Amino acid sequence: MLKKIILIIIIIIALFIVARFIRFKNQMVYGVSFNSQYARYLGLDPAKVYTALFEKWHFKYIRLSAQWNAIETADGQYDFGELDRQMDEAARQGAKISLALGQKTPRWPECHAPAWTAPLTDEQYYTKLHKFMAVVVNRYRDHTALEIWQVENEAFLPFGVSCRPFTPALLADEIALTRSLDTAHRILITDSGELSSWRLTARAGDLFGTTMYRVVWTKSFGYFNYDWLPAIFYRAKLFFNGRSVDQAFVAELQAEPWIPDNNLLDTPLAEQYQSMNIKRLQTNLDFAASTGMPRAYLWGVEWWYWLETRGETAISEVVKSVKKF
Repeated sequence: MLKKIILIIIIIIALFIVARFIRFKNQMVYGVSFNSQYARYLGLDPAKVYTALFEKWHFKYIRLSAQWNAIETADGQYDFGELDRQMDEAARQGAKISLALGQKTPRWPECHAPAWTAPLTDEQYYTKLHKFMAVVVNRYRDHTALEIWQVENEAFLPFGVSCRPFTPALLADEIALTRSLDTAHRILITDSGELSSWRLTARAGDLFGTTMYRVVWTKSFGYFNYDWLPAIFYRAKLFFNGRSVDQAFVAELQAEPWIPDNNLLDTPLAEQYQSMNIKRLQTNLDFAASTGMPRAYLWGVEWWYWLETRGETAISEVVKSVKKF
């Protein structure tokens, strides 16, 4: 019996080693995610950073958020000025937008509920959220820059703060709501690449998006990398969830540091470069392409711009060279 167990372990290890060398190279196109609030946190002018997406880096696929707390600062009072300008500029530049909406949208603290929702019951809260989502969909469904709706962001990953309880039924309701208002655009659902089986998300929308963070920091282990995970790991999860690789994107490809306390401004550059530098960025780009997925949205443009204000241009130069369309 012991010999059989040892043989099985050896076979598993051998298969895992072989899997690391399997690559599914394609002509991956790289887009970018952008968040105005994070640009402001870094002391940047969001409008200048957003313009640089097109004029400096020449991106054609942009991932934005209709961030609830930034738009509906008071119940029923909406300020779409900044998002309108971003959508219009994308249209002028011939770019296509993936627009995220829901309670959980990209960037910390993940759930961006307005302060005025705090005393609401869960039932009242989700009624207000769905009303907000309907307003967003109705506003942008005919916009020439819109390509994809992203409904929620890693909806079931227990990461972030100020998140109300969320269920598959609630996600289904939000997808149904979006589809009822706009049948012309596809819906993207995202999930964690390394911390989820994708069982609840892979087939929930028209498209699926995985995050891909190759170096992270945890309290238990410090800096930890996922380089031991082969590219076929992501394809296998797609296969076992009945999702074609052609209908999957890398929704967030790490191109900025993962730092211990989320306070980048107080983190020395030497520490930042432990989890993101030129070599690591190129490794991440090559790895994403080797999954065979057709598109990846880079995560970190605000940081690249911030680095340039400090005379650090190497990361920016690498980004300029990647395929954008």
